[in-house]
Amino acid sequence: MSESYAILPCNGLDKCAGCVSREVALRLRTQTDSEIICPVFYRAAAGKYAVLAAGRPLLVLDGCSTRCASKLAAEKNLKIAIKINLSEEAKKLGVEFPKGLILDEAAMDFVQSVVKNLVLKNLVKEEKEPEPPIPENAGFYPETLNYQTYKKDKFIFRVPDNEGFYFNENDVWAFVSGNRARVGVTDFVQKSLSDIMFFAPPAAGSEIAQFEEAGNIESGKAVFEIVSPVSGRITAVNESLNDQPGLINENPYEQGWILELELTDFENDRELLHDFESYFPVLKRKADEFHV
Repeated sequence: MSESYAILPCNGLDKCAGCVSREVALRLRTQTDSEIICPVFYRAAAGKYAVLAAGRPLLVLDGCSTRCASKLAAEKNLKIAIKINLSEEAKKLGVEFPKGLILDEAAMDFVQSVVKNLVLKNLVKEEKEPEPPIPENAGFYPETLNYQTYKKDKFIFRVPDNEGFYFNENDVWAFVSGNRARVGVTDFVQKSLSDIMFFAPPAAGSEIAQFEEAGNIESGKAVFEIVSPVSGRITAVNESLNDQPGLINENPYEQGWILELELTDFENDRELLHDFESYFPVLKRKADEFHV
């Protein structure tokens, strides 16, 4: 038998995506002996569901970009084992949900596909040999970073001065080596946002131009659009951030990196970027203006 879940679905039953979330939850309850956490009652009376959430891996089913289920889990400090945004998954498969609240054949096929994948994922989980962890800095990225710091009141802002780091005016960095780059946000961004709760990644394999959006991160204060410093094809996304976006707060230059690219036009991109020497004064000015 596959592992059972504590399922926290979307509560937006006034939208088709919410109805899809509910249908997935109901089918999983039958096929995996899972239990459903009612998001409405959980807000009003958390006791019953807190025990359930603590006893089983938590599966969060967001219906759309509002991510109400994920936000409720974060509000209740729940550890998420699996998180699925059903609208985003449907888009990847070319499935369009109906305009109304009645699920058509395509939507029901999508529901069954999601359920099947979740059931199979857990059925084969114990049969797999555990894969050795890949070091975060494996490959082209420096094993050791040298930081220069600037202190403003209680805040300490770090900036790596290793050769190969570049920064844009939007406080997003790129480390460039050959035709590869790793991208992330700076200390100024994560300290200004405070606790980061959500990460919306770009699609791996997609082409992106310099200064185009490369996903976003969200805290209780604001949503920050990640503006790519460089052009290229996205070869990797830091999947750890899907469940642990707080890694960006811990260190945005190491475990909290965002994505990697195969560069396509760095010769021209570099003309619009800062190296450490020219970015550090920019960081100081912004820290002085923003953190007063």
